[in-house]
Amino acid sequence: MSDTFHWLDHLVVLGYLAVSIGLGIYLRGQSTREEFFQASGSMGRMTVGLSVMATLFSANSFMMYPSTSYAVSLTAGAAVIAFWAMAPVVIWVFIPVYSRLKCKTAYEYLEQRFHVSVRCLASGLFILLRIGWMASATYAASVAISGISGVGQVTVIISLGTVAVFYTMLGGLRAVMWTDVLQFFVFAGTIVFAMGLLISQADGGFSGIVETYTKGRDNLIVNFAIDPKLRFATFAMLIGSFLEGLSAFGADQVAVQRYIAAKDEKTSQSGFLINMLGLSFIVPSLLCIGAGLFAYFHHHPENLEEAFVQGMVRTSIEKSSEQDPNFVISDQERSELDRFYRDGMRATVKNSPDEAATIVHELIVETGMQDQALPTFVRLKFPPGVVGLLVAALMAATMSSIDSGIHSVTTAIVVDFRDRLFPGLRPATDAGEMRIARIILVIIGALAVGLACFVGDLGDVFDVAKKTTAAFGGGVHRRAVYAASYLVRSPAGHLRRSSHHRLADGRAPGLVFALVLANRILLGNRAFDASESDSRGENDRSRRAAADLVIRHAKLEIRSLTAGCFVESGAGKLSRPSVSLAPPDLRNPYAKQSIH
Repeated sequence: MSDTFHWLDHLVVLGYLAVSIGLGIYLRGQSTREEFFQASGSMGRMTVGLSVMATLFSANSFMMYPSTSYAVSLTAGAAVIAFWAMAPVVIWVFIPVYSRLKCKTAYEYLEQRFHVSVRCLASGLFILLRIGWMASATYAASVAISGISGVGQVTVIISLGTVAVFYTMLGGLRAVMWTDVLQFFVFAGTIVFAMGLLISQADGGFSGIVETYTKGRDNLIVNFAIDPKLRFATFAMLIGSFLEGLSAFGADQVAVQRYIAAKDEKTSQSGFLINMLGLSFIVPSLLCIGAGLFAYFHHHPENLEEAFVQGMVRTSIEKSSEQDPNFVISDQERSELDRFYRDGMRATVKNSPDEAATIVHELIVETGMQDQALPTFVRLKFPPGVVGLLVAALMAATMSSIDSGIHSVTTAIVVDFRDRLFPGLRPATDAGEMRIARIILVIIGALAVGLACFVGDLGDVFDVAKKTTAAFGGGVHRRAVYAASYLVRSPAGHLRRSSHHRLADGRAPGLVFALVLANRILLGNRAFDASESDSRGENDRSRRAAADLVIRHAKLEIRSLTAGCFVESGAGKLSRPSVSLAPPDLRNPYAKQSIH
């Protein structure tokens, strides 16, 4: 085993990147608009299905599902049930419409049904949403890849973006879909290996994981509580995932472009079913990995030391900064704070091993470091070469999001805006068309990669994923418009654009309201959680966690309310560190670490 990135890991990662670039080069030479944007309508069901699945299953999902099952429960698995519930709508309503109307984008239909303004609004919101989504997916991958390999996050982001833009620019939609197929098998294989390794490492195997994960815990699979503060309540997951899935699989240009690229309508429909089967395997598998991580670290909490110390130090500094806007910490003070937590955790694990796991887990989650559970396990237990395979899987999930995103956004810009609103700007030759499309593609890719360097401030991986997905209310908007288009019929019973101008005008205020409401719900939830949680039981938990952590520090003694912190030296004597740590306030687990 190796705790560092072995040369075999570098070889695996470079090999994967080389194959991806090679596919783009092999499939280059896209000489027509139809081939570049639609793969000439020649793709088979397996390629369509796996491409849809790989495209919409980003690195956000790859990291989010294990993280949530490790931190909270398995209730996020309700998303699979919701996806199957919305599947008939996609198969028998959306796909036939796109196929029979020969749409180039998902939003052409809206002009035929309503008005060109509705088409442009939907397409514009999609473009904003997808750019943000690409940024969040790339950021999520960079967190894990950087943690495993030691390469800087910015370097990872730029590298992934450059490779994805390169092969997409060369090979068009055909290259994007075939690399998606490759990427699906890479991360599916990695998931299977990770599950097997976790079972082999667990005390008691699979049954041991189940016993450890469920002991003393309730509502792990379903939680039907009606509580707006619960992030993974079953009702919320069912409703939210149904609507999100309907938007993603039924009205998102990324998925629609693959239905359009299929040979015929039946190929699109069977391809979608293949996508659903893939999701039904991947999502539960990732949740099981999270449960396995919980069981492993429950028996080996000391292996989470780095994540624990990093989260506690960061949170302590943030709390101090909130209390004092002029607060500044020196490198020496940061080092002493690091040692404070490191010594405290080691002493807690040594002297109270039975309770240490619970304390460490609670504070890992409380400080938002649950995303580091999987990378930590990988560094500790994956053999050389397989670590690189996991990194390649994360790269695969990310690049399948980037390539599909920049290609579909480019398609929307060209078809929904330039061709529709400014037809005079369309080049006269195919060569000119390809040149303009590739320039737009590179610009969109650069914008998404640039934004990925800054989205980390939004929170943990789950928060980043959901905030960027809902930030522009694109899903709410598209679902409202498409639902209206099916419920409202013209007097003659068929599609007539002119008779629906007034409908489009009347729905504009509703769309604005949906946009504002989506942002309010999205951005308000975090503020609500933060402000209300303290009044609903958090004080007791925080008090208990703080007391357990501090009182059991065999190497720490609080001499008085003003004496600060004393640490046992190597000679067995208590010595005062150069930085003074305030005494603990058991009402707040971080007050005791405020630096003065």
